[in-house]
Amino acid sequence: MARTLTLVRHAKSSWNHADLSDFERPLNSRGLKNAPEMGKRLAKENYLVDSIISSPAVRAISTAKLIAGELNYNTQKIEQNMKIYEASVDMLVDLVTTLDDNLFRVMLVGHNPGFTVLCNYLSDADIDNMPTCSVAQIQFDVDLWGSVSAHSGVLLDFDYPKKYS
Repeated sequence: MARTLTLVRHAKSSWNHADLSDFERPLNSRGLKNAPEMGKRLAKENYLVDSIISSPAVRAISTAKLIAGELNYNTQKIEQNMKIYEASVDMLVDLVTTLDDNLFRVMLVGHNPGFTVLCNYLSDADIDNMPTCSVAQIQFDVDLWGSVSAHSGVLLDFDYPKKYS
């Protein structure tokens, strides 16, 4: 059975609080609007997910929870993984190739530049930049996550909030 990896870049974050660290930055009003909207778009496509793994940074976990809510995915089951925050592509590839093989549809929620580079590395995509709250779905015709390698996936869909505006 094919495996699907969905990469979600966190929604737009706020820079209004100079006293907060990068890790603590919350979503701004646009981010709070875009994340549920993208979740609704996925739900409309009957998107299914077995696991959601997010960076624990405030803006990423907030995005994950808002999207999960639209997908009727239990937000308490979202796994937070510090490796996603400021991760190199090698670290992200390692995370993907060591996913539990009982999971067929996994969503990762994280950050640029890593997610754009990862998307292009794992698939046939040639994306300049994953904008905030963008969603890239990559399908792999492999039996095990450990078999995922450079350019082994096919980009099924790439969506972002301003795609239709």
